Amino acid sequence: MTIPALEQIHRHASVRHYTPEPVSDDLLERIVRAAQAASTSSNLQSWSVVAVRNEATRQHLAELCGGQRHVAAAPLFLAFCADRARLDRACQLAGLSQDASTLESFLVSALDAVIAAQNAALAAESLGLGICYIGGIRNRPLEVIDLLKLPAKVFPIVGMTIGWPARPLRQRPRLPLHSVLHHETYHPIRDEDLLAYDQTMRATGIYKDPEKGWLARSAQRVQNPERPHLAEAIRQQGFALK
Repeated sequence: MTIPALEQIHRHASVRHYTPEPVSDDLLERIVRAAQAASTSSNLQSWSVVAVRNEATRQHLAELCGGQRHVAAAPLFLAFCADRARLDRACQLAGLSQDASTLESFLVSALDAVIAAQNAALAAESLGLGICYIGGIRNRPLEVIDLLKLPAKVFPIVGMTIGWPARPLRQRPRLPLHSVLHHETYHPIRDEDLLAYDQTMRATGIYKDPEKGWLARSAQRVQNPERPHLAEAIRQQGFALK
């Protein structure tokens, strides 16, 4: 039996070119309700999302996210955040206090936010919209926090552009299943699988320089530490990460 959800999942492709047509309030609310339906640790629901439509704010976010033009071009930007601030108030009403000092408390909220974001992505795509995840929201997180007026214990985890695709979707092949699926115990990746995937990616024509494939691009991407300032920014926002 064909399961429509699986079909939708396998049609996914990141969208970076959008028409100027807006995303209605009704669609936004349907997307966020779908996000709320996602699994959440202990039903804490320790995440929030900030929806940004204002053009000037999107332009500013594009700059903070590394100059990604589609952040400004998309009619809707969603900032998914780890949110322990709401739990502070819940504890106060219960006559208790929250201890959000551990790394685990931050991870729980960050995972809640990401799981919710993926539900939102699938919902948006099922409505005919296109999305692109924006990890660049963590490039200059304290400035994003200031721009979006996030209180203490709320931290931006991932952004998402949403809009109507202006171009046909272009999917990128993934690694072969046996490279990521491990039965019972972990097994190392085979060199021949990496080399074959590198050739597969070159053949797509996605890369402007065909002499530099997935292997070289990935190696260059991870040879230096990414966002070394991030832990300190998280601490400044009220997470001790003990």
